[in-house]
Amino acid sequence: MIATAQNELETDVQVSPDGCARVTLRGRLDAHTAVTCWNVLERKLGTAKIKTLEVDAGGLRFCDGAGLALLRYLNMGEMTPGAAVSVLGLEPDLENLFLGLTSEDYEAFRSAARVRKHSLPEEIGESVSHAAADLRAQVAFLGELVAKLPPTLVDRKRMRWAEVRRVFESAGANAVPIISLISVLVGLIIAFESVQPMAQFGAQIYVANMIGLVMVRELGPLLAAILLAGRSGSAFAAEIGTMKVNEELAALTTMGLDPIRFLALQRVTAGMILTPLLTVYTMLVGVLGGVLVTFNLGFPLALIFHQLVSSVHLRDVVLGTAKGVVFGVIVSAVGCLRGLQTQQGPSAVGVSTTRAVVTSILLIVIADAIFSVIFFILTK
Repeated sequence: MIATAQNELETDVQVSPDGCARVTLRGRLDAHTAVTCWNVLERKLGTAKIKTLEVDAGGLRFCDGAGLALLRYLNMGEMTPGAAVSVLGLEPDLENLFLGLTSEDYEAFRSAARVRKHSLPEEIGESVSHAAADLRAQVAFLGELVAKLPPTLVDRKRMRWAEVRRVFESAGANAVPIISLISVLVGLIIAFESVQPMAQFGAQIYVANMIGLVMVRELGPLLAAILLAGRSGSAFAAEIGTMKVNEELAALTTMGLDPIRFLALQRVTAGMILTPLLTVYTMLVGVLGGVLVTFNLGFPLALIFHQLVSSVHLRDVVLGTAKGVVFGVIVSAVGCLRGLQTQQGPSAVGVSTTRAVVTSILLIVIADAIFSVIFFILTK
């Protein structure tokens, strides 16, 4: 038996000839005592062939983050490769914190000097592998949504319309102020930036035409979708991700409820309904911002209205609205998917939220490019 005591921590290490080891900790396991304890355990356990290791932490009066990191390090078998390790005796509060720490957290926050550096081909291969796996997950999730949405919409008992109304209000109605401000400012900026170049050719009146086409075809749907991705898509990922970390999704599954049908379909349905409406509203407010600039240049409202009507057609409005439907599905579906993919650990929800916003914006731009190509081919 080896016993060491320093700063009110006692560490007892017992190693039997048959490969069974027992570590008993008593006192305070904090940032100061964990260093000495770590070195002692690494020296005594690293030189022996350990088959089973039992860590008795019932005698700890205090344990901070450093102490929990040490216990997690032992539990992962880093000091005793191949051994079955168990940590016993932790108080309930410490047990919850201990279970919240994962190997991913340890790898993320360990010293950079101890992390093996990958070569460029390895990093490229891992990135391609992760991208392919993520694409498969997105396609599978989209397939589940497509398969489950129609029967859920038909059956009033399955679709929780109260939840749809709540999401519609929080993600749609509450987003109107910020969308109004940004849309009118974007319309003003585009109009101001285009006035001088147009003046060189004596064509300032065509600022109204340009604002109408740009806001209706492109910027209106894009602004609404990107704002929803940052405001509502991230909220979807955070809500569902928090439920995943707190094991509420596991409880739903235990009760026989499908998390996709119970949580995701309501948000996707709300996104499909509210995004086209916000898109049309964004178009109108953006055009209004450009009209204000054109009106201040001295052009009458009747002439500005005539220029808008002559340049913006019904097919442009339909195209922008169709984009809103697709962008709404993308934002809501990606937010729900990232929430369902949330891992364990203190940084998991933040990671899922970031991934939801980045993925949504990327897919929105890709979808907009596809729309542009298709519209060009159909109208040439």
